[in-house]
Amino acid sequence: MKISWNEKWDRGSDETVVYGLFSDQREDLGSMDESLAKVLQNVQEKHPAWSDAGSIHILMAGAGDVVIAGLGKKENWSVKKAERTGASLYRFLAKEKVNSSLLLIDSFGGGVDCYAQFAAGLELGSYEVDTYKQNHKRKAELHVKVFSESRKSIETAVQSGLVQGKATNEARRLVNTPANFMTPSILGEEALRLGSEYDVEVDVYGKEEIESMEMGALLAVAKGSDEPPRFITMKYRGNPDSQEWDAALVGKGLTYDSGGYSLKTRDGMKTMKMDMGGAATVLGAMRIIMEEKPSVNVMAVIPSTENLINGQALKPGDVITSMSGKTIEVLNTDAEGRLILADAVTYARQAGAKAIIDVATLTGAAVVALGSVMTAAITNDVDLMSAVHDASERAGERVWSLPNDEDYKDMVKKSDVADLNNSPGRQAGTITAGLFIGEFAEDTPWVHLDIAGTAWQEGRTAVGPRGGTGTMVRTIAETVMNIGKR
Repeated sequence: MKISWNEKWDRGSDETVVYGLFSDQREDLGSMDESLAKVLQNVQEKHPAWSDAGSIHILMAGAGDVVIAGLGKKENWSVKKAERTGASLYRFLAKEKVNSSLLLIDSFGGGVDCYAQFAAGLELGSYEVDTYKQNHKRKAELHVKVFSESRKSIETAVQSGLVQGKATNEARRLVNTPANFMTPSILGEEALRLGSEYDVEVDVYGKEEIESMEMGALLAVAKGSDEPPRFITMKYRGNPDSQEWDAALVGKGLTYDSGGYSLKTRDGMKTMKMDMGGAATVLGAMRIIMEEKPSVNVMAVIPSTENLINGQALKPGDVITSMSGKTIEVLNTDAEGRLILADAVTYARQAGAKAIIDVATLTGAAVVALGSVMTAAITNDVDLMSAVHDASERAGERVWSLPNDEDYKDMVKKSDVADLNNSPGRQAGTITAGLFIGEFAEDTPWVHLDIAGTAWQEGRTAVGPRGGTGTMVRTIAETVMNIGKR
């Protein structure tokens, strides 16, 4: 999508005007464009249902084509509705082959957060899943011109929203890439390209270096694959006067997960290319952070491997030693994400991160508990969790905190042969998985986000096609930028 701003009201003869119509409020456009004002007045009188939330119509009027997006009552307008409207609007314009449009963005008003997420929605609506069909043709890029009488007060929000949408689409692209085209090595190359784009330090460590760092949990999971593991770090220094890391973002990078010897079902394996959704989220969040340039030092940490089966693969009953020195009894090889995250969180803690946020497609239990509506969260720090919640509200991405009582923590410590076990059982599975990772964060403020239910959608949604969603990209980036404002 190409976006440009019109400095003044100047409608071209071939441009379609796009207007957001609230059912209980409307701007007076008479002094700016009398013919358009008459069209809108006529619509309100003869077609009041066109202002209902979610409706979009195109009207071929004498003054030129007009697209009317119904927004419902202004008092009910929200960041989530703004995002969905933006996405639906883009798809409508593409379907109607409206190649050049003039968007009156003031008519979609409701505060800077709504403007930002409306713009993000436009970008999200433009996303297409790459295919490998011989005759596949991508849709033509749309040119959207934007006009605002109050441009100075909203342009920053709109530009920020566009950045958020693009970063989310990049995360979607990574998740939707087939596993044979998205190995740990290729994921490392993606991180290097992103780092080069913004001129930040990226390190992609190979197996020998991982061995030298004694990351026993990551290496144990990687033993079943012929693809070598990678350990990826990206370092953004927005506050070069400080040597401290204000935050570390840790993303699970399982580029394919068969379950290992605790083998998944045939249907359960079909979408397991998405098990690196946490890594994609972290890279997307870093893109926003590096674009917005907050005064904060943040490190991205991504452990990456495949979880497959061969003669050397990890077995149920094995005992492994993590980078922290803690030993782990492996009761379920399909609970591998928490193992590689254990070493990554240890690395972040030892690097001196003042706060850690990890994100992972971790448990089926999160899908059962919250479905695809909310991301599950576990924390050891109320203030950091509050910051994540506030950011999620601004981004329109919902998060639900789960309890972290000592009784749950005790469940991951039950083992006759090791310090911890990686799978206490079905009960409270999302909680115990998160608290297992928390054992490696120790006293560092930490939040775990389980996106197993929200990172992938089986059908088209209001904001995108089937596949990866890029969820939590905006929430995590917003959290980090708010840390930089403290």
